Amino acid sequence: GLVMFSKYRADFPTLNRDNPPVYLDNACMTLRPNSVIEAIRSYYEESPGCGGRSVHRYATTVSRKMMQCRKKMANLFNANESDEIIFTKNATHSLNQVAKGLSWEKGDVILTTDREHNSNLVPWLQLEEEKGVDHRVVKSNEDNTFNLEEFERECANAGNNLKMVSLSHVGNLDGIATPVKQAAKIAKDHGALVCIDGAQSTPHMTVDVQDLGIDFMAFSIHKMMGPSGMGGLWGRMDLLEGMRSIQSGGSTVETSHYDSLEWSKPPHKFEGGLGNYAGILGTNAALDYISNINLDDVHEHEVSLNRVMTSILKDVNGLEIIGPEDPAQRGGICSILLENIDAHDIAILLDEAADVMVRSGMHCVHSWFNAKGIDRGSLRASAYLYNTEDEVKLFAETLVEAVEALG
Repeated sequence: GLVMFSKYRADFPTLNRDNPPVYLDNACMTLRPNSVIEAIRSYYEESPGCGGRSVHRYATTVSRKMMQCRKKMANLFNANESDEIIFTKNATHSLNQVAKGLSWEKGDVILTTDREHNSNLVPWLQLEEEKGVDHRVVKSNEDNTFNLEEFERECANAGNNLKMVSLSHVGNLDGIATPVKQAAKIAKDHGALVCIDGAQSTPHMTVDVQDLGIDFMAFSIHKMMGPSGMGGLWGRMDLLEGMRSIQSGGSTVETSHYDSLEWSKPPHKFEGGLGNYAGILGTNAALDYISNINLDDVHEHEVSLNRVMTSILKDVNGLEIIGPEDPAQRGGICSILLENIDAHDIAILLDEAADVMVRSGMHCVHSWFNAKGIDRGSLRASAYLYNTEDEVKLFAETLVEAVEALG
């Protein structure tokens, strides 16, 4: 399986320079193929118009591509209709649109887990601060895997006040997947809406929103080989229709008077102001690229790369992998706690001495580190389809040398 994917490397300009660096920060942002960069360039060179507004040929080209892109995205996630797809800046914007676009009353219970990225924690904490909702945290198992019994208990405890369950599909800290389908069923039985942070799942596995039985899903396009500053939100149409826009203005209304307005239908209601048209055209190309790849194979490929990293790192003194030892449960993410060394120092050293790029720090999951009294963050290597066995070996072996030298 590992060799099969190396053919894709030719499509990525950053990987085709002399001595390309080893890029293992894919959970933050992936590299982009030529076709995506080309689509962005062609927007600026050939049709630099305004989608959905003007009627001249530049604009018409953009409008047509926007429609195509929405349709492809809807197909990728098996949405009921393409108008359920909203273009946003990033998954954070999408989660804020859900949190701030729905109506809440004091005492409404919102459940998240104890390993959420700030973008699926802070908006709910903000609602607690501003609206008096009751945000509660579901504890994970000792090894960071999801505890369905604990979750069911928290749902039952909340009783009729349970209004929203918002879960990361795959954790950016550790790569651990949440059994969303089972959790969504339990949440629904207790009358809650279900929102998913799909930033780390959608690039790496087949995600079917109908099958999962969820109501909303936020995702990042820049983690799916698409342009920077592009994300999306999927929601069930009946819920989107009743949701307030957090970015109202141009194109969010059918018409306006000095004292009243008529809202546009979704998705336009939520896409106020000029869009990132270069980004949308780049996204269109990224979706074409993804449609030629089997995402389940990508997942398998990442797990085999993780096996290589894990086998080298698991027994090293002064290192501890976050989550279960079995790489199959951590996808393409290997997140490491270092005993007496600063993760940033090691990350700089890896970059400068071995041309290996990884992420260091709290990974926007401060809450998890703080709850455990860990003040030093972790070192996270995250793989994608273009990474090779040699690359992850180089990372792991260099890390071991560094730890032995500095430890």
